[in-house]
Amino acid sequence: MNFSSAAEHKAQRYYQACLNESKIEELGARPLQELIRKLGGWSITGPWDKESFQETLQAVTAYYRISPFFSVFVSADSKNSSSNIIQIDQSGLGLPSREYYLNRTANEKVLTGYLNFMVQLGVLLGGEENSTRVQMAEILDFETALANITIPQEKRRDEELIYHKITAGELKDLVPVVDWISFLRTVFHPVEINETEPVVVYAREYLQDVSELINRTDRRILNNYMMWNLVRKTSLLLDQRFQDAEEKFIEVMYGTKKTCTPRWKFCIADTDNNLGFALGAMFVKSTFANSSKTRAVQMIRGIKNAFEESLQTLSWMDEDTRKAAKEKAEAIYDMIGYPNFIMDPKELDKVFNDYEVTSDLYFENVMMFYNFSARVTADQLRKPPNKDQWSMTPPTVNAYYSPTKNDIVFPAGILQAPFYTSSSPTALNFGGIGVVMGHELTHAFDDQGREYDKNGNLRPWWKNSSVEAFKKQTECVTEQYSGYKVNGEAVNGKHTLGENIADNGGLKAAYRAYQNWVKEHGEEQLLPSLGLTNYQLFFVGFAQVWCSVRTAESSHEGIITDPHSPSRYRVIGSVSNSREFSRHFQCPDGAPMNPVKKCEVW
Repeated sequence: MNFSSAAEHKAQRYYQACLNESKIEELGARPLQELIRKLGGWSITGPWDKESFQETLQAVTAYYRISPFFSVFVSADSKNSSSNIIQIDQSGLGLPSREYYLNRTANEKVLTGYLNFMVQLGVLLGGEENSTRVQMAEILDFETALANITIPQEKRRDEELIYHKITAGELKDLVPVVDWISFLRTVFHPVEINETEPVVVYAREYLQDVSELINRTDRRILNNYMMWNLVRKTSLLLDQRFQDAEEKFIEVMYGTKKTCTPRWKFCIADTDNNLGFALGAMFVKSTFANSSKTRAVQMIRGIKNAFEESLQTLSWMDEDTRKAAKEKAEAIYDMIGYPNFIMDPKELDKVFNDYEVTSDLYFENVMMFYNFSARVTADQLRKPPNKDQWSMTPPTVNAYYSPTKNDIVFPAGILQAPFYTSSSPTALNFGGIGVVMGHELTHAFDDQGREYDKNGNLRPWWKNSSVEAFKKQTECVTEQYSGYKVNGEAVNGKHTLGENIADNGGLKAAYRAYQNWVKEHGEEQLLPSLGLTNYQLFFVGFAQVWCSVRTAESSHEGIITDPHSPSRYRVIGSVSNSREFSRHFQCPDGAPMNPVKKCEVW
């Protein structure tokens, strides 16, 4: 392949080091054992330096991108979206949700599997079986204590309520157990930070509680827990024994045997994770047709127009708020395919300039990448947010809306089947990628996105009467989805509210946009032998995108962690609120797919 930039070469060398299994096997557990020693030791595998709580916390956070008790990151300030600011939030659980720890009887199998996994890794790194089990059980108890003070996601949806701006100096009153100035200076080195540095805190009560928890916990357990965070994050970079341990745990957690993912797939995913924009340049050059971008731009335009037309028909919204909402919709910036800088070798090289890759040392490459990305984060602190900086890499099969930038992003990876194909009928494309576009657009107006104005600032810009009416409309959605069950377990209608609003609004906007397209271009030919009209095909295309199979364990994990409803209800919930769906499929009134009571927000 023809590489046009040094960054692409780095991605290739990174990938090759990941593929070099003989070297990884030869090194065994040594790279991580050496790192543990360098950081002061771990009482599971040997002696440790007892007084190092602050030092260890700083080192693992600053150089290895680990967030043991809380996460610290740099992002646009929600109330002043043209500047970046340090933000602090809760974090620190090894399992995907606090529910696993708090509801012990229902999750007995997962907790046992998790503890066995912890013990196995400890032993592989040189721990003695019995003392490792005792100490890992202590770590699990500590994580359970963290889960007890962690605020559930559905209580954190109103950002106006959880946003607290203070100074770095004031953090010591909130979390006295940490020396904050020293911590922040290490994490954001070489940026100079003093007491007056502004900081946004998103979990005030949690931080107070975590400070007390740290205070009353034995220093050895705290050190063991921080080291466990490091081990958990990096053990997959080691030899096959570590991969096998992870696989066994995944089997318990998700109920599936990871049908032995080929090494190249693991390495591609990892390269995409860390050097995704360099990989993205290669992906775009070899697979992405610019005609897809042109079509996507036209579709988004049609969907925006359809959304704005629907706005005019909403009876619950007052005129001033409607006008402001239309302005916000018009101001949404679309990003399709890839950020432009990746196609300019000089610009791309600038991004990865300070990152070096050695050809055969995979573990080293990843550690150096963590350190490099921490410096990049520190550098962003003194710069305004960059419009051209994406949160997803070009090969990603996904899309997102960013409230502080008021933009929607569709990477090249999603502009392919089943979402979009250049040879498909337009009805299918509107039912696939069109609904995704409508979904992301509607996020600008869901229960969280609507709190941001057209410039991406968190502030009240709705009239109170419309806020009240909006809440009333969304109650219907919360109630509807809370009534759905998977294997006897109810969907959390509060936690999934934003995504459910986006699913319903996205379907409606895409349907209307397709209708407008037909008015302009005339009816399409029917697909032969299906016996479906094009409008029916639109809905079938939408449903097919979410077609999936999940084990009982994976469904349970989805219900307690995923802000989206289970795939089946993303389809059923949305189409049963659609009068057009019932009309095209002649569903009798009151039928399960055509309930008398329908929910509509946008």
